[in-house]
Amino acid sequence: MTNIQFQRGAVDASTAISSAWELIKGNYGLYLGVAVVAMVLTGCIPCLNIFIMGPVMGGVYFFALRAMRNEPIEFGMMFKGFEKFVPLMVIGLIQAIPGIIGQVMQYGVRFGQIGLGGGRNREINFFMASDQDVAIASGLVIVAVVVGLFFAIFALVWWLVFFFAIPLAMEYDLGPVEAIKLSAQAAMSNIGGLIVLLILEILVTLLGVLMCGIGVILISVPIIYIAHAFVYRQVFPYIEQQFNMAPPPPTAYGDFGSGMPAN
Repeated sequence: MTNIQFQRGAVDASTAISSAWELIKGNYGLYLGVAVVAMVLTGCIPCLNIFIMGPVMGGVYFFALRAMRNEPIEFGMMFKGFEKFVPLMVIGLIQAIPGIIGQVMQYGVRFGQIGLGGGRNREINFFMASDQDVAIASGLVIVAVVVGLFFAIFALVWWLVFFFAIPLAMEYDLGPVEAIKLSAQAAMSNIGGLIVLLILEILVTLLGVLMCGIGVILISVPIIYIAHAFVYRQVFPYIEQQFNMAPPPPTAYGDFGSGMPAN
C-alpha cells in the first residue's frame, strides 16, 4: 500500500461546517442539485441503493474536493465514482451492514409485537395484567434498551471506521481492505473531532427540521456532504505531486568527468 500520511487530532468540526456553507453559497444551485440527487440515489431506491451508495458518494467527494481546490466543476462529475465502481461498491456494502441489521431488528420487533399481542383484536390492559405478564413486559423492555444501546455504540464505531474509506479509495485508488484499514487508523486518531462533527451535524439537521422540514434538503444535506470533504482534507492534506524527476544535464555543475572546468 502507498505510504499515505494522515494528520492526528486535525479535525476542526466547526471550521468544516462553516467552510462548507461558504463554499456552497458561491454556487448554491449546483451544490443543491448534487446533494439532492445523491440523497435520492442512496436513500430512496430500495435494494439498489446499497450497491450504488459507494460510487455515488465517491463522486460527491470527487466533486467537492475539486471545488475546494478552485478547479472547474460541473454536475456530471458526481458520477465519477462509477469509474471505480467495484471497490467503492464493496466499501458501501460493508458500510451499510449496521443499517441492514437495524432494518432486520425493526421487522423482528414488529412481528414479535403481532405475535405477543395475538393480533389487532386483542387489547392489553396494563393495570389488569398478571404479575407474570408485567415481569415479561419489563424484561422485554430492559432487553430492548440494552440491545438498542449496544447497537447505537456499534453503529457509532462503524461510522468512525468507515468515515474516510470512500474518499481514500476514490483519491488514491486503494482497494477496499486498504482503504478501510487506513480510514480506521485515521478516524481513531481523530475520534474527538469526529464526534464533535457528528453533534454539529445533528444540530444542523435539527435546524433544517425547524425550517418546516424542507430545510433538511435545502440546507442540512448539502452542508453535511461538503463538510465531510473538508474534514477529509483536514486529516489527509492535498499534496500536489508535480516533481521534476529528470536528472540535470552533465554540464549543469561543470564537466567533472574530464577534469576540466566547464566553459
